[in-house]
Parts: sequence; C-alpha cells; structure tokens
Amino acid sequence: MRYPDFIMNFPALDVPFPEDVVQTRVIRSDAGMVAFFTFVQDMILPMHAHKAQWGTVIEGEIEFTIGGETRTYGPGDSYSIPSGVEHGAKIRAGTRVIDVFEEPDRYPVKG
Repeated sequence: MRYPDFIMNFPALDVPFPEDVVQTRVIRSDAGMVAFFTFVQDMILPMHAHKAQWGTVIEGEIEFTIGGETRTYGPGDSYSIPSGVEHGAKIRAGTRVIDVFEEPDRYPVKG
C-alpha cells in the first residue's frame, strides 16, 4: 500500500542512497524528525550509530541487527534503538517504514 498523497507531498530527505533504491518523505520539528521510507529495491544499511530512533514496519520485512542482536521485523512490528547503539539492516524491496529520530537534523531536507 502506498502512503497517502498528503504524505507524499511532504518534503523528501537528502539521504546517501539513490531514489531508485529508497524514497523518503519527512516531517520535522525542533524536537525530532518523523520519516516515511519506501524501499524500492533490496538494500543493505551498513552498521552505524546516532541518537535514539524508534520505528515501525508498515509493509515488507527488515532483518535488523541492533546492538549485536539480529531479528526480523514485519508489518506491525516496532523497534527501538537507544542513542549511540550500533545498528544495520537488510531491507527487502517493497518495505515501508516510519522512523522517528531524536535528532531533528538526522538527515537534511531536500530543496
């Protein structure tokens, strides 16, 4: 299922992956960032760390490694990544997630 048009009208993020791999939309405030991700192709997200992140899978599947523990998440599953904890993922094409970042400037907004 595609995100509704009003969400697709939100600005996109300037992420280090091409749009034919992942598409983004975002809402930002001074307190944090809510990002809507659509993974068009299978993708490997390398291990990295930043401030806290919480997310939920809307559609598809993610194999997440968070703090050395690997688990597969599907629709309706949520994950919480504490600040500074290393994490990475294998993400299947067609996956949609909503991620909430503690950092309002985790990724710059395009434009």
